Amino acid sequence: MAGELLLLVEDNDKNRKLVRDVLTVKGYRLLEAETGEDGVRLAQEHHPALVLMDIQLPGINGIEALRQLRADSATAAIPVIAVTASAMTHDRQAIMAAGFDAYQSKPISVRPFIDLVREVL
Repeated sequence: MAGELLLLVEDNDKNRKLVRDVLTVKGYRLLEAETGEDGVRLAQEHHPALVLMDIQLPGINGIEALRQLRADSATAAIPVIAVTASAMTHDRQAIMAAGFDAYQSKPISVRPFIDLVREVL
């Protein structure tokens, strides 16, 4: 449902702009972070409906950020989608085993990406 607050944790400007443009045109509100630490902090402060988490981030990586979110009762239930260029089968298996709710490879394809966001929400 459009209008929901989402959190994007992505350090690449171009990837962040693409996701921002795709989601805001669909009516979602968006918070953005460039590091895992900032992503965890923003999730704790704003309780978004969904987190879109890159895996390779400066500071703590997306898997560690997810562990911190899951360890906090205030953010443990927020669904988190891994959005990553790590697209090999073993990468995807390791990412999903870490506890992500879904997986989206980069570069994103707009329609399947929007469908995945809607499905997870």
